[in-house]
Amino acid sequence: MDRKFKVWRGNKKSGEFISYSVAVEQGMVVLDAVHRIQAEHASDLAVRWNCKAGKCGSCSVEINGKPKLACMTRLNDYREDEEITIQPIKAFPIIKDLVADFSWNYEQNKRIQPLKIRARDKDGNHRMFQRDVERIQEFRKCIECFLCQDVCHVLRDHNKKDKFIGPRFMIRLASLEMHPLDEADRIPAIKEEFGSGM
Repeated sequence: MDRKFKVWRGNKKSGEFISYSVAVEQGMVVLDAVHRIQAEHASDLAVRWNCKAGKCGSCSVEINGKPKLACMTRLNDYREDEEITIQPIKAFPIIKDLVADFSWNYEQNKRIQPLKIRARDKDGNHRMFQRDVERIQEFRKCIECFLCQDVCHVLRDHNKKDKFIGPRFMIRLASLEMHPLDEADRIPAIKEEFGSGM
């Protein structure tokens, strides 16, 4: 069966949606269709991807206007007669085609004070409770796809990147603040520099 796709092509200066039609099979995901478009119609189509298993966060795009991972979005989630639109995420500048420039995120990450391990107990050990370990493990599941940054209206719609670090890095800050061995105080920075609104 053939399906129709509308894919954004261009760079940071200009671009347009180009329509493609490719054969698809049961079980395919959007990233499979993009690879087929590359193989059959547009070998120069730029797309970022790596694991194709929802673990690396590389294939973040907008599919029919919603931020998603292309490798985890099944074609059968859409009606068979529906044209699927694929474009780069909107909160960040476009490099080429489906590839956005995420460098702002890495610069924000550098601003965060890293883990500062407190001194050992008098017996020379560090003690942590299992509940504390489990609590911070939840924060470490982020795959840095930056979809949360893309859906954040402060960054996406209002372009307040100078005022707010974004949800991804608020989560990182929370994980550091809750770490049972950390002794750094990031609360003033969270309030004043990173835009928590507290």
